[in-house]
Amino acid sequence: MAGFVELASTRYALDPGAQWRPGQALRLLFAGYAGTRNTGADVRVEEMIRQVRHLLGDEAVDLSILTIDPALTRGYFRTVRQIVLPKVFPKFVFDTVHQQHGVIACEGSMFKSKFANALATLMVGALGVAGAENKIAVGWGGEAGKMDPALEALVRRYCRDAYVLARNPESVAVLAGLGIRAESGTDTAWTFEPAPPAVGRRILEDHGWNGRDPVLAVCPINPFWWPVKPDLMKSAAHAATGAWSESHYASLYFHRSGEEVESAWRAYLQALATAVSRFQQTHRVFPVIVGMEMLDRPACERLAEALGGAPVLVSDAYDMYSLVSVLRQASLLLSSRYHAIVCTMPAGIPSVGVTMDERIRNLMADRGQAPFALSVDQPDLADVAGARLEEAWRDREAHGVAIERAVAHNLVRMGRMGAWFVEHLRDRHPEFPVPSRFGLHADPLSHLPPPSAAIQALLLRQSSVAA
Repeated sequence: MAGFVELASTRYALDPGAQWRPGQALRLLFAGYAGTRNTGADVRVEEMIRQVRHLLGDEAVDLSILTIDPALTRGYFRTVRQIVLPKVFPKFVFDTVHQQHGVIACEGSMFKSKFANALATLMVGALGVAGAENKIAVGWGGEAGKMDPALEALVRRYCRDAYVLARNPESVAVLAGLGIRAESGTDTAWTFEPAPPAVGRRILEDHGWNGRDPVLAVCPINPFWWPVKPDLMKSAAHAATGAWSESHYASLYFHRSGEEVESAWRAYLQALATAVSRFQQTHRVFPVIVGMEMLDRPACERLAEALGGAPVLVSDAYDMYSLVSVLRQASLLLSSRYHAIVCTMPAGIPSVGVTMDERIRNLMADRGQAPFALSVDQPDLADVAGARLEEAWRDREAHGVAIERAVAHNLVRMGRMGAWFVEHLRDRHPEFPVPSRFGLHADPLSHLPPPSAAIQALLLRQSSVAA
C-alpha cells in the first residue's frame, strides 16, 4: 500500500486525476467495512451518508461506497453507488481514488491493530492516495489506538494531509502524537432510526416472547480471535485440504486460533451465561441473544446452548433496521458490541458492557457510568456482570436519565462534526456551494441528518432540563 501511495505522488505530477471544478457534483468515496453485515459499521455509515447529503444536498454530490459483498448491503445507503472491494486491495485503491474528488474514511476502528492491520491499511491507503493527489481526505468518526510499529509508521507518513473527525479525545491525542490534524467528536450512529417498534416486537413474538415480560438482550462476540492476519502457509493448506477452516476469515486472512484462544472464549461465554442465569432466578425476563455481525453467530449459538436454550437473532438473517428494532424492545442489555449499546441509548435502555478494548470503556465513562464497563478476561466476570445487571435494573430510571443526557451531548458533538466538515470543504474548495446556514457560526444541531420524532422529543426534554 505504501508503494502505491508513493506511486500516486509521482503520478499526480503527470496525471492529477479527477479534480473538482465549479459546477461539478463533488465525487466522494466512503472507504470502510460495509458488506460483512456488521450492523454497527453499517449503521454509523448510513448516518454519515445522511449527514453529508443533508449538509451538501443530493444534487451537489456524487457518492460512492466500498462494499465487500453488495448482496449484503442491498437496500442500504440510499442514493450511493456501491463499489465492490477486492480482498487484496492496494492497486484497486490506487485506481479508484484517482477517479474521485475526495475520500471519507468511515471505519470506526480506523487506526488500530486490534482487529486487522489490513483494515487500517485500507483506511490509510485511501486517505494517503487522496492526500497525494491533493484531494479531500477526511477520516470521520474513527478511533486511533494501539498500532503495530509498521502500521503506526504508515499512518505517520501517509495521513499527514488528512483531517480526522475522531470519535473521542483519546484518539485525538494519539493522532496529535503522529502529527495528524484531528478534532474530538463522537460516533455517527446516534441519529439512526430503525424499523418501527412493531417489527421488533413481531420478530421477538415469533421466537417465543409473550409480549409482556421484560426482554434481556445479550450481544456476545469472540473477543480472543483477533486480530485477523494474512498467512500464506495457512492459506495454501486451507486451499489444499480445508485445514484451518474454523479460523479462516476470508481469502488469505485468518483469525487467531489455538487452545489458549478457545479456553479464554469458553470462560468468557460461561461467565455471561452464569450472570444471565442468576439474573433470571430473581427476575422474570425473556433473554434473547443478538449477533451484531455475521461472525458473531458461533458465539451466539454457544451462549444460547450454555443458557439451556434462548432465541438467537443474527445479522446474517436480519438487516440493520430490523435488528436495531429488536434491540429497542429490550429493557436491559448486556453487550460486548459497542454499537448495540449506542443504538439502544436513544431509547434510554440501561446497559452493561463487557469490552475487549477501550471503545465501550470510553462510552461508559462518557455517560458517567464507568463501573458498567467490564473486561472480557477479568477473572470475576460472572459475579461482577451479574451485580451490574442487578444494579442497572434496580436503578433503571436513573440510568435512563444519565443515558438520555449523554445522547443529547453526543448529538451536539455529531452536529459539530458536520460543521467542521463543511468548514474544511470551504477551505479546500471556496467555490463549492455549501449552504450559508451551515458552519461553525450555526447551531450544531442544525447539522444533523433529519432527526426522528423520538430524537426530537429527547432533545426537547433535555432542553427543558437545561432551562
